[in-house]
Amino acid sequence: MDDLYDEFGNFIGEAESDEDAQSTGEAADAYVLDDEAQAEQEANDQQLMEVDEGPSNAVILHEDKQYYPSASDIYGPDVEVMVQEEDTQALTEPIIKPVVQKKFVVQEADLPPVHFKREFLTDLMNFPSQIRNIAIAGHLHHGKTAFMDMLVMETHDIQDKLDKKRGRKREEQLRYTDVHILERERGLSIKAAPMTLVLQNTSMKSHLFNVLDTPGHVNFVDEVAASLRLVDGVVLVVDVVEGVQVNTEQIIKHAVLEDLPLTLVVNKMDRLMLELKLPPKDAYFKIKHVIEQVNTVIESTIPGRGESRRVSPEKGNVTFACTSMRWCFTLQSFAKMYADFYPGSQKSPGFGQSNKSIDAAKFALRLWGDIYFNPSSRKFTRKPQEESSQRSFVYWVLEPIYKLFSHTLSESPDDLEDTLAQLGIRLKPSQYKTDAKELMRLVCQQYFGPPTGFVDMITQHVPSPEEGAKRLLERYYTGPLDSKTAEAMQKCDQDGPLVVHVTKLFNSTDATSFHALGRVLSGVAKSPQSVRVLGEGYTLEDEEDMVVATITDTWIAESRYNIPTSGVPAGNWVLLGGVDNSIVKTATIVSQKLPDDEEAYIFRPIRHFFESVFKVAVEPINPSELPKMLDGLRKINKSYPLITTKVEESGEHVVLGTGELYMDCVLHDLRRLYADMELKVSDPVTRFCETVVEMSAIKCYALTPNKKNKLTMIAEPLDPGIDKDIEAGNVHIKDPVRVVGKFFEEKYGYDLLASRNIWAFGPDDMGPNILQNDTLPSDVDPKTLRSVRDTLRQGFSWATREGPLCEEPIRNTKFRITDVSLAPEPIFRGGGQIIPTSRRACYSSFLMASPRLMEPVYNCAITGPADAVSSLYTVLSRRRGHVLSEEPIAGTPLYSVRGLVPVIDSFGFETDLRIHTQGQATVSLLFDRWSIVPGDPLDKDIKLRPLEPASAQALARDFVLKTRRRKGLAEDVTISKFLEPDLFRSLRESGVLDG
Repeated sequence: MDDLYDEFGNFIGEAESDEDAQSTGEAADAYVLDDEAQAEQEANDQQLMEVDEGPSNAVILHEDKQYYPSASDIYGPDVEVMVQEEDTQALTEPIIKPVVQKKFVVQEADLPPVHFKREFLTDLMNFPSQIRNIAIAGHLHHGKTAFMDMLVMETHDIQDKLDKKRGRKREEQLRYTDVHILERERGLSIKAAPMTLVLQNTSMKSHLFNVLDTPGHVNFVDEVAASLRLVDGVVLVVDVVEGVQVNTEQIIKHAVLEDLPLTLVVNKMDRLMLELKLPPKDAYFKIKHVIEQVNTVIESTIPGRGESRRVSPEKGNVTFACTSMRWCFTLQSFAKMYADFYPGSQKSPGFGQSNKSIDAAKFALRLWGDIYFNPSSRKFTRKPQEESSQRSFVYWVLEPIYKLFSHTLSESPDDLEDTLAQLGIRLKPSQYKTDAKELMRLVCQQYFGPPTGFVDMITQHVPSPEEGAKRLLERYYTGPLDSKTAEAMQKCDQDGPLVVHVTKLFNSTDATSFHALGRVLSGVAKSPQSVRVLGEGYTLEDEEDMVVATITDTWIAESRYNIPTSGVPAGNWVLLGGVDNSIVKTATIVSQKLPDDEEAYIFRPIRHFFESVFKVAVEPINPSELPKMLDGLRKINKSYPLITTKVEESGEHVVLGTGELYMDCVLHDLRRLYADMELKVSDPVTRFCETVVEMSAIKCYALTPNKKNKLTMIAEPLDPGIDKDIEAGNVHIKDPVRVVGKFFEEKYGYDLLASRNIWAFGPDDMGPNILQNDTLPSDVDPKTLRSVRDTLRQGFSWATREGPLCEEPIRNTKFRITDVSLAPEPIFRGGGQIIPTSRRACYSSFLMASPRLMEPVYNCAITGPADAVSSLYTVLSRRRGHVLSEEPIAGTPLYSVRGLVPVIDSFGFETDLRIHTQGQATVSLLFDRWSIVPGDPLDKDIKLRPLEPASAQALARDFVLKTRRRKGLAEDVTISKFLEPDLFRSLRESGVLDG
């Protein structure tokens, strides 16, 4: 037993007996490996144990010994290896995550079948005279996307796919161009959607139509403005019941001012019969009233010059449509239906001769206006000759349509079959048993046929890209029009240098990159091709906003699918891949080298209908995700044309948009599409502006830090209207001095000296403030003054960008330089001395001129029944708003009410109103003007109590203090900070300023 343990008491086991040793030896012999297998085994063991390739007698430190192969040895260097000391992964999270394909847009799995050959479409692209570029625009829910669906159904063979739908899905509108997930959920268009289609006119001649379906909600008019830059004509869609609404007005004004031809689609004609139940005579007056509403807006936009732009059915630029039933016609196409139906066998109306076919063009001219048809004499007259005489439009157009509807909806299938057979309409027996709406659609489609009348209207009234290029260049091109590049663009020359004007960016399916939609003005956009991308800030003097990129893909855009193509020639739209990195809003893409080494010029940035005034601050819930959020904000900036993102002094990230729905969509895209993270969003606020209402009480001077220069300024309010003229581009500071001077002299009565001494608009070249030199050459040396002119301008620009009240932009203010004392040595009057001094002089003169705060005001347009009007007064009065006008919409039980409401009091207004009216009223809020906030923002006698609303006269003070607090500025505005100590002391002693 003693042999079992050593001297330290550790168990060492029993000694091996001879029998055990023998049995072990036999077992070993039984398992001896053959030589080859043993050699292989040893080699493997050696490979596993081998640490380095040094000699066998090398000294290996203990910490360097490797007993087992590492993960990289086993899996290879390309596999990422993570070593974690403890399990940090949740049980719900898989160790290896499956690859999830993100998809944020509705897309066709493959190219859908169409009724034309796609090779024919690409061939048509080479003939600019056969191409038309149009945008379909109008108010919300007036039927733009449904009209687009009608054109899609005419060209795409997808009816079988729709017939397979069952239940509620069968009733849903197709909405082919609404591809964004939010558009599908909300039932309204958010983004403009391009489609290229081949459509035939009444002569069966094919034309290539590039169509943009634009949103109708007032918050998304930035998409409309971006779309109108690419087109040569606008198709305005108006609901015949609601008439011209607030957004329709905006679009008409914009189109007229941009010199775009306007055509009209009077939509939802079925509502006159099925909803309003108007008799044909009353329906005629309702239609006429809607058309006149459009013409009134055109005339008010350009007084005295609206006659040439009138829309009227006899001119052929008005289409009547019912998009839910998929039919449309013009007077000309309806007259052709009669001509085809009566090829000469009967006496033709109005021409008196038998066996003569109807002259459709002459007949169409008699189908509108105060022209009456006398059935017994079968003649047209200006006045009714018989009791049975009726207006020709009622007799020949409306009554047949009314009869068609009433027969289809009221007759039994057998009787209806006989009735329709007389019109040459034949349906399958099963189709007579479908529901009324579907039956009506099938009958109307056969009766009216394809939308050839619409195609005729566009080809006649909208210019081709060749004819429209001149307008595009004259209005938006910044370069000379006599250069070879400009001439190539005017001719839509495919052999010219490549020039593409990009105005819109569309995100890819997974929202990781963008494709750029632009119009090819000359040359051919091919891939791969190296090009220069010129941003909005590019000038010949400053080429910083220019990058060289390679076009990786060129597509023909079709909303739900893109057709890859080898190249897109001039006159067409193209969707480009690979050039989006440096594009923010718009860009001009040009070839690497232009003919004769010409300089490259850009197209002007888009001028939008109004400004972004709705403001929220965002920050990530997890601070480490800040870079992710910033990347998301950059993508948001690209996706929405009018969005503005900036960082305040306090470090908060601010997003500026047009309204509540707009901001809701922006934040949804930021959270889900582009950043994929959770955010903290502040309560909405608004932008403010600062202005003055009087002239400065004294001449305010400022000394440079070296005390060798002195600037003296006066601030005063601008004459009403100047700010709008500058922002509308009616006067440009870069024009010759004589031109600018003449404008102010003639329109605002400036004297010659003052008008020619306007130095700058601020804060930028289209800013609503003026810097004017009022010094006399006898007092100040003009040559020395010219040497500091640019630095004075920079100080003025800095001051007007961030005013002294709460660092908001200054507006409607003129700063006059009355005296300048400069050091003789140039070194003492450099930018470092003059710029901050110029800013301080602007601030001090501004604060001495009764400064006021300005807030944005929404124009509020409400449509609803008469009993909803009283609720509107109640809701508006609670929000500092008021009603401007209230009138019934002709021929309907609806009322249209217009009012004003401050943006800062408008948050939740739409929800509030809908609760009060049980959802009967629809509201449109759009930016209207800047209005002065009541009260003095510098009145320190006003006491503000926490959690209590400020009184009317304390509002300005309340807004200033709260804005300063939010921005992390000092609690109150201190005038002494900007005034020179001597001046401040003397003003305090004289009692002008309080101690």
